[in-house]
Amino acid sequence: MSYFHSVRLDAERCKGCTNCIKLCPTEAIRVRDGKAVIKEERCIDCGECIRVCPNNAKSAYSDGLHTLEKFAYRIALPAPSLYGQFRHDSTPRQLHAAFRLIGFDDVFAVGEAADYMTCAMHIFLNENPGTTWISSSCPAIVRLIQVKFPELLPHLMPLDTPMELAAQLAKQRAYDRWGPSAKVGAFFITPCPAKTTAVHQPEGNPSHVDGTISISEAYGALLKVLPSSDEVLPNSMSQFGCGWALPGGEITALGRGRSLSANGVREVSLLLEELELGHLEGIDFIEAQACPGGCLGGPLTVANYFVSRVRLERLLPHLPPRAAEDCAHVTRLISFTQPLRPRPILPLDNDVSVAIRMLEHLEELLLGLPQLDCGACGAPSCRALAEDIVRGLATESDCAIKLRERVKRLALEMVDLATKLPPAMGREG
Repeated sequence: MSYFHSVRLDAERCKGCTNCIKLCPTEAIRVRDGKAVIKEERCIDCGECIRVCPNNAKSAYSDGLHTLEKFAYRIALPAPSLYGQFRHDSTPRQLHAAFRLIGFDDVFAVGEAADYMTCAMHIFLNENPGTTWISSSCPAIVRLIQVKFPELLPHLMPLDTPMELAAQLAKQRAYDRWGPSAKVGAFFITPCPAKTTAVHQPEGNPSHVDGTISISEAYGALLKVLPSSDEVLPNSMSQFGCGWALPGGEITALGRGRSLSANGVREVSLLLEELELGHLEGIDFIEAQACPGGCLGGPLTVANYFVSRVRLERLLPHLPPRAAEDCAHVTRLISFTQPLRPRPILPLDNDVSVAIRMLEHLEELLLGLPQLDCGACGAPSCRALAEDIVRGLATESDCAIKLRERVKRLALEMVDLATKLPPAMGREG
């Protein structure tokens, strides 16, 4: 299977420092011959490697403002996290008007779609009690579950994302205004690479979004026109919809107890492990976001997370206080029509008996490795190295400690051999 990934690697910039392999939550990266290599089937486009790479060898692809030219009518779909990037005197109304000045014909706030999603989620939770449901709004978390926690796929709420709902509602409005044959493009202003991947290779329903533009790119363009943007456009999102960008924003909007919120892909992984073990009895809902600090902490944002959080929290009281209460007209638009499947990981061998023997060999190798998970071998953990060895992708001597032990043994053997020269060769005195 071929994969689309927003996260891209520039091998020329890579110095093989191993920072990325240690922090990749799905062990998708190896360092081979001094360069990082990404295993596509394991990558979830969370962007953690972008954050930690000191050489800027990792980057995120997005479609960019230049792709607007492909469409006659262009709609901006700003994520709620966008509003925290600007000074407090830049209101959502002004920002929406500024989008007009940089090439868009209309704006549909994803926060408005989040209001409808909140209503639909509330109804779904009431109609489906007895299960710990996981929010499906973060595509990186959906892929994390597909890769590492496939047994938890039935716990994902079978609802699409606010981004997709916003695109559908925005296009309906556009076709009503410009005619059913209008060439309309909807572009999500994204804080993270996972949303771009979700657009170009969606899980579940086909995407209604035509492209993505990173917040970092849109920020510069908007900043240039904001002083000259006097027009103000109506704002239809509430405090709750805009608050989805904050950690715990979905739970706040739902107003439900018996819920948990986790942000940061490692913290989410720990929570999902607890769910797998059956330790979360009595919890109805888990809000999970891959980025530390939620969408405001996305790798494609501009402002410091703590600054943007304060800005957004100051903005929320100035927005309408109530979320959408009627979502019947959008329910059919936000339900998954296809079940989510586990991400297929390459088996040790297609022959089950051979795969079992390889697994036994893997466990034997693992017992002989130092269990330090230092990353010096180019693999993120000793177990990952053992797996690479049985796959024929690495050797035991790739482990620095095993190599040192081997060199020490060879040195002792050389010393021992030096004392066992044949008598006829004599000795230098």
